[in-house]
Amino acid sequence: MSLIEQEQPLLDALRAQDRAALLALGVRRGYEGGDVLLPERATTSYVVAILRGWAVVSVETERGQRLILALRGAGELVGELAAVDRRPRSATVTALGPVAAVVIPGDRFRGFLGSNPAAGALVLKQLSSRLRSSDGERRSLASENVLQRLAARLVELADRTGRPNPDGSVTIDLPLPQHDLAASVGSTREAVAKALRLLREQGIVRTATKRLVVTDAEPLRLLAGDGPATARPGV
Repeated sequence: MSLIEQEQPLLDALRAQDRAALLALGVRRGYEGGDVLLPERATTSYVVAILRGWAVVSVETERGQRLILALRGAGELVGELAAVDRRPRSATVTALGPVAAVVIPGDRFRGFLGSNPAAGALVLKQLSSRLRSSDGERRSLASENVLQRLAARLVELADRTGRPNPDGSVTIDLPLPQHDLAASVGSTREAVAKALRLLREQGIVRTATKRLVVTDAEPLRLLAGDGPATARPGV
């Protein structure tokens, strides 16, 4: 399971002249935490290129719960699917904190892809990668318990966004509140709070407001199935 894109961000993968040409098609815009970049089911087709900061991709389930599908960061595009197929937005994208971006009209984005086959191939590769990632998320939701999913999520966040500390621990500085952490593993805030309490009691993590420190990653990797053995405590 993965929240964060495993492939190289699309803007970084583009040739320098192509990246400059793409960004020149749009206008710069800043967002604050909580601002909606793209609303689910909207019929707009603009694309947002993230230059700095993090955004959350989420959907509303049939039960009215919020499920976080991905985190998108610097160098990534959001909204490109609706720009290509011109259908309603499949998810909501919300700024996790301050975000600097370039907003590109859908028709200009399609024109750019039409005149640049290499860029089109990169966008297709990105869409394929995200589809595979969503398949993995569905398998995780169907086969793993909350503690396992949370462990995998914390390992990913520590590996991809963590800041190492002198004592060997890793601080996850993303402003991800507990209800968002719960939404990222398809569970309730209460169940995630219980799982975090177990991890704190074992000295595996420390928590504070919108901050989490992984003090011992190895047990988390074992719980997530990334180590030589997989523990399966229930939550």
